[in-house]
Amino acid sequence: KPSFELVRVIEIAGRQGVATDGEAYFASSSTSLFRYSKTGQLLAENAKALSDLPLKANHIGDISVHEGELYAAIEFFEDGRGQDIQIAVYDARTLTYLRSMPWAPESGQVEVSAIAVDASQDAIWLTDWVSGHYVYRYGLSSGRYRGKLHLRAPPQWQQGIAVFDGDLYITADDGDAEYGEVDNLWRVPADRESTAAYVAHAHAFREFPRAGEIEGLCFDAAANEMIVLSNRGKRIVLGMPKGLYPGYDREIHELHVYRIRGTQPKH
Repeated sequence: KPSFELVRVIEIAGRQGVATDGEAYFASSSTSLFRYSKTGQLLAENAKALSDLPLKANHIGDISVHEGELYAAIEFFEDGRGQDIQIAVYDARTLTYLRSMPWAPESGQVEVSAIAVDASQDAIWLTDWVSGHYVYRYGLSSGRYRGKLHLRAPPQWQQGIAVFDGDLYITADDGDAEYGEVDNLWRVPADRESTAAYVAHAHAFREFPRAGEIEGLCFDAAANEMIVLSNRGKRIVLGMPKGLYPGYDREIHELHVYRIRGTQPKH
């Protein structure tokens, strides 16, 4: 299985999710979407990305891009749960809202933190930050709920998800920054035929200058790179901001770009 070597870091504005189409980087904050060049130049921004949605919303999680469209995991987060969960789709160039796919409450999902388009399986995968026992699968072409995959054992506080070489990679905010514990990357087969799959450890993020809050991730297959968004400087306790750590006057949001070892670039 692949290993990961940090090759560069890019500071950006978004603090939630990241995606790439190989030409640009896309990022999200709680209410905004951004498009950056791969060197970190801001190319476009939608500061009111939630204003046209059919359901009330206050939080955008991790994002994914497919065929010129940006897919966002969106909800109204309140009292430790997500309400009015929806998959919102935006134009990847203009970042304008296009349409939404509804959530299936019967799935048992109570929060949405991240989304990954898995075009090879006509699937969309969703994570749940509150109760991470399952990842949830919707049809890419239909937008309908198709099933869920039981994670054994589930990573704690799942923040990002992406598909690479037939596997789901999940970032987890499972390190306590109060004690300098690092966050981790986990791998599980993207198997839509099974009801359960075993989770394997893929990477510990020891390269970050300070333990903080891991967020979304994506893969640039052509460049053979993995991109991970992480925040540092702000104290986050149970998902809520509690001031800044000593030595910081603001929270810093950074894309960490890793070279993938053990695989070949896909053109």
